[in-house]
Amino acid sequence: MKPMRVGVVGCGSISGAYFGQAPKYPSITITACADLVRDAAEARAKEFNIPKVASVDELLADPDIDCVLNLTIPRVHTEIALRALEHGKHTYSEKPFALDRAEGRKVLDLAKKKGLSVGCAPDTFLGAGQQTSRKLIDDGVIGRPVAATAFMLSPGHESWHPNPEFYYDLGGGPMLDMGPYYLTAMVNMFGPIKRVSGATAIAIPERTITHKNKEGGPGPKFGKKIKVVTPDHVAGTIEFASGVLATVIMSFAVQAHPFAGQPITVFGSEGTMRVPDPNGFDGPVEIATRSERKFAAQEWTHAKGYARAAGLADMALAIQQSRPARVSGDLAMHVLDAMLAFLDAGQSGKAIDMTTTTNRPAPLPAGKPFGTLD
Repeated sequence: MKPMRVGVVGCGSISGAYFGQAPKYPSITITACADLVRDAAEARAKEFNIPKVASVDELLADPDIDCVLNLTIPRVHTEIALRALEHGKHTYSEKPFALDRAEGRKVLDLAKKKGLSVGCAPDTFLGAGQQTSRKLIDDGVIGRPVAATAFMLSPGHESWHPNPEFYYDLGGGPMLDMGPYYLTAMVNMFGPIKRVSGATAIAIPERTITHKNKEGGPGPKFGKKIKVVTPDHVAGTIEFASGVLATVIMSFAVQAHPFAGQPITVFGSEGTMRVPDPNGFDGPVEIATRSERKFAAQEWTHAKGYARAAGLADMALAIQQSRPARVSGDLAMHVLDAMLAFLDAGQSGKAIDMTTTTNRPAPLPAGKPFGTLD
């Protein structure tokens, strides 16, 4: 089968990971790129040998592109997705899927009308760490999952990111920025979410950019003040339809993270599992059981080495084989619904029932070489 021809819109920081990893997957090939700053697209094209640089309008209208990889800022994810679908192209987006439920539904409804596929990051749950955790749960190694904790604790992005303003704007914040990794990982392990409760706060109302340049001197925005307009600290609980209860904290207001390497813990009736960082693909999985209470590292059941673009490659195969994609629009919409439910709960003081559901993604086949997605 011919690879799906992909055009990239948005050539910022995250694009390098996609450009670098895409050649590892025979089901996709990146043939063009675009950015509002044409110099950024030109630089990426030169760095990664991309054949064509275009304007955004030209790329969206290009008949030689099958799918638009949308790496723009969150505020325009929906706009680019809808325009791509209107031009008859599949679309795959960086997270979050959209800024609100209505936007997300517009994308899914248009895709259904057009007979096109939609996918959205994160695809990190396809990595060895999360797939191993999933298989050990499915195999009953820790018994029935009863509870989980998921903590993403960070001081924020203004010290390292050259343009951190959008992390504190609508569509940013720790829940919409980092929540997709954690909630997607837990949906992969436990299935769909039933109800969410939570509390939110703007713990640090003003931030100062302290990013430094490559030479170690002040970056171009060093000293700029940022007004925080979305909650930078979110805490709450998730009730999964399977009965698992999870405690969640997402924060850009914490200076140290004692659980950074394994920020998710799953408590089962027969044991406890430490799950690796869902913001990465690989990582250590450890289990302590009723009979052996000391945590012990587990052998990976799946190949290491997956990285950004694995989900896009899986979507391309799913289209070719007429099967559900693992990193699907329905999954992304469900995770978006849950993240917004945390914010809604924080405002209302009430538990929020989910408006969506999703199928648990199919696991990758265990014991197969890298790149075997079926």
